[in-house]
Amino acid sequence: MTATNSAPHRPPRHPLPHRVAPAGPASFGDHLRTWRQQRHLSQLELANEADISTRHVSFMETGRTNPSRDMVLRLCERLAIPLRERNALLVAAGYAPMYRERTLDDPALAAARKAVELVLKGHEPCPAIALDRCWNVVATNRAALALLSAHVSPELLAPPINVFRLSLHPKGLAPRIANLAQWRAHLFERLRQQIQATADLTLIALQAELQEYPALEESPPLVLAGEMLGVVMPFCFDSLHGMLSLISTTTIFGTPVDVTLQELAVESFFPADDFTANALRELAQLPNTGG
Repeated sequence: MTATNSAPHRPPRHPLPHRVAPAGPASFGDHLRTWRQQRHLSQLELANEADISTRHVSFMETGRTNPSRDMVLRLCERLAIPLRERNALLVAAGYAPMYRERTLDDPALAAARKAVELVLKGHEPCPAIALDRCWNVVATNRAALALLSAHVSPELLAPPINVFRLSLHPKGLAPRIANLAQWRAHLFERLRQQIQATADLTLIALQAELQEYPALEESPPLVLAGEMLGVVMPFCFDSLHGMLSLISTTTIFGTPVDVTLQELAVESFFPADDFTANALRELAQLPNTGG
């Protein structure tokens, strides 16, 4: 992408490579039991949440009772099950899926796509990245693309570009992350929380892959200048242009009824110090910053 093209860089979308996740539960009862246990609820506690009898919960889990469509949706709501998995429960119970899943390029999502592009473009000269549920890059602005292209092995930039893999792989950003120990722990905690919330088998496979990466030599954790412990974890990155210190925020769509939109997030990075702010402004003036 050249500096004259203002559209976000949008890599092709492919499934996460390397690992094949094991098959999930097949029957509705298996799904329900898995989610109830994932939420650390007893049958009695779920029954109270859903305003039904414990016996009814037990019969649904063992397959002695087939739930109505409304009951499936009520249980999904009480268990805070993501939309993708709600579709799986509906299908397992014999009903059509309720929530559509479309690519961001689908004409029906034109308004959402435009909103993402505006957020990415408007955030320049600071980096911003749109991500799917597996932390694969859906789109970037020029600032993010320029930083990634200059500092990681080209093999890691082949689609799908996964930001966790980029951050922690020895051929990725890891050797240049000054606070790698803290940043690695931060990423693993985010991944753990997401797995706890979604029980996503692809994320579980990603977690296992990341844990197998060879450890880099690290000095003991340091409190770096500008590090706001207890408030936010900065990303301290030894770039070709000097030490950049960045903090990030995550933007998601409110009350989505589409699987793709519920799983889409925009990670926007902000300078944590004056040097980083000046460096990003200077980088934006360089030709071909889009890579």
